[in-house]
Amino acid sequence: MIKSSDFGARQNSISVVVPCFNEEDVIRETHERLTDTLSKTDLEYEIVYVNDGSRDRTLEILRELIAADPHVRVVSFSRNFGHQVAVTAGVDFASGDAVVLIDADLQDPPELIHDMVRLWHDGYQVVYGTRESRNGESAFKLLTAKYFYRIINSISDVDIPLDTGDFRLMDRCVVDVLKKMPERDRFLRGMVSWIGFKQTSLPYDRSERIAGGTKYPLHKMVRFALDGIVSFSLVPLRLATVSGFAAATVTIVAILYALVARLFFKAPVSGWMLLLIAITFLGGMTLLCLGIIGEYVGRIYRELKRRPLYVVDEALGFETDLQARRMPSDIIRPASTLSGLSS
Repeated sequence: MIKSSDFGARQNSISVVVPCFNEEDVIRETHERLTDTLSKTDLEYEIVYVNDGSRDRTLEILRELIAADPHVRVVSFSRNFGHQVAVTAGVDFASGDAVVLIDADLQDPPELIHDMVRLWHDGYQVVYGTRESRNGESAFKLLTAKYFYRIINSISDVDIPLDTGDFRLMDRCVVDVLKKMPERDRFLRGMVSWIGFKQTSLPYDRSERIAGGTKYPLHKMVRFALDGIVSFSLVPLRLATVSGFAAATVTIVAILYALVARLFFKAPVSGWMLLLIAITFLGGMTLLCLGIIGEYVGRIYRELKRRPLYVVDEALGFETDLQARRMPSDIIRPASTLSGLSS
């Protein structure tokens, strides 16, 4: 059992986690704005950049930043593991009393961190950004994002705030619980909602991306939506059961109709047509139900393999010598070995 009283209520330091994938066009400006914002607080701080297998000059630029700024930490993956895993690694390595999650593309303004810190000091353990507008995004993405959160809330036992992303501040007590949740198919905004504690919203207008393209094309959006639904709802499995009953009911009704039409009204009944309809209908429903069940079974299979969530090629800027951490067995939940922040 985990209690909020098990963790300290320190508010002396803050870590900012920035996942990066091919961000060479924007990472310098991101760092400049983050540094300008964080230097105006009274808190010790660190900025943890997670290089998620970038194929451009992102890692090279991060090396330059770490050489020039003692507040910078860099975690570099052996390959691309995905946005949610990169955020998870940053949380694992972060050592602040609070952790802020923010993307590198500057669509979420770093200047809002001041307001998040203020609300944190007022006693909130999670401060999540709520998007009142989303500039520069297509009508299709706006529409799908709007209805996705409403659909998942209607079928989930966890109330996930509408129109939110991963941009948020989390107190150390929330971070410590989050690090005890090792599932592979990660939907972090839902996981943080599940944890609970005292949470509040910070409305803001999301800016247009200043450089580069989206890291969430359609197929990744669909995958992310499936992770969110399957991770926090059993309704699809129940839908498969209901569909099976519905298919059986329709088939029975069709058989009764054929018998009544033939025996009492002497109406000709085309046997092959009824057979074709029944086989097609039942086959389609069977495949649908198997697909739904398969989504859950596949996730169980991935969990049972017990592979590490990510593999770190190198970790730079931390007090302990983590640069040699290259093997999977060495990098599972490494944050416990880290301490200290630069002021």
